[in-house]
Amino acid sequence: MYKIINAEFIAPNIKRFRIEAPKIAKKRKAGQFVIIRTGQNGERVPLTIADSNLDEGSITIIVQGAGKTTQSLNELGTGDFIMDVVGPLGKPSHIEKFGVAVSIGGGVGAAIAYPTAVALKQAGNYTISIIGGRSKEYVILENEMKDVCDEVFVTTDDGSYGYHGFVTDKLKELIEAKRQIDFVLAIGPIPMMKAIAEVTRKQKIKTFVSLNPIMVDGTGMCGGCRAIVDNKTVFVCVDGPEFDAHKVDFELLERRNRIYRSDEETALKNYRCHSEEAILNNVEDGLNECK
Repeated sequence: MYKIINAEFIAPNIKRFRIEAPKIAKKRKAGQFVIIRTGQNGERVPLTIADSNLDEGSITIIVQGAGKTTQSLNELGTGDFIMDVVGPLGKPSHIEKFGVAVSIGGGVGAAIAYPTAVALKQAGNYTISIIGGRSKEYVILENEMKDVCDEVFVTTDDGSYGYHGFVTDKLKELIEAKRQIDFVLAIGPIPMMKAIAEVTRKQKIKTFVSLNPIMVDGTGMCGGCRAIVDNKTVFVCVDGPEFDAHKVDFELLERRNRIYRSDEETALKNYRCHSEEAILNNVEDGLNECK
């Protein structure tokens, strides 16, 4: 059992957890992840290690409540326990002194971009961060990024804060302004990462993305996280999760991620309809979802 030292919402439906896990905290490196399970019959969910504290013996994860398991995880609070936290898993980010390094995080992808931005700065790079959200309230880790990056740009889809547009648009603007960019790391929804790859491909800018396929065991045994990179099959959990963006088959990745979409929607609906909090909300709001 792993104790939650602190849990707090940092945006709507996005929660930051500090979890007591001294062995993982000691070994983890930027880009690696853990797989958590909240209970005996729970789903195994991969989550990037956003930070660690060696003195406290803790790791930090940031969770967006998108499905049944992540929503149930976000109902846990300070002092509660998570049954399993396995890691660190995956290969660390490849870090070197590239020159000017840009870390791009779309939505909760900023939580994945953050530890690599820290490592890139420590390696002597001039670091730029571009983080985005649907609106101002969905922008996360802005202050943390400002603490480690030389420049930080915030974008919002609706223009309620920062640059009005997508993270891709801001990157295009920097390129069109003839800014030197030697390396890009992009993390977020698959369409966003694909769009970033197309922008940087034209400029021949070295670009990596952190892939987010369906994943079960995290050791390469189940094969659920298969992806095609450079026309070869890879297992993201052990060969990645970061890969050359210009070699990733994003179309196949997106199709595979949709395989269980209807099952996920059904599981989430059932969970909402049977949790005490959800029942109360449905009654109060007059919703028909559970009828």
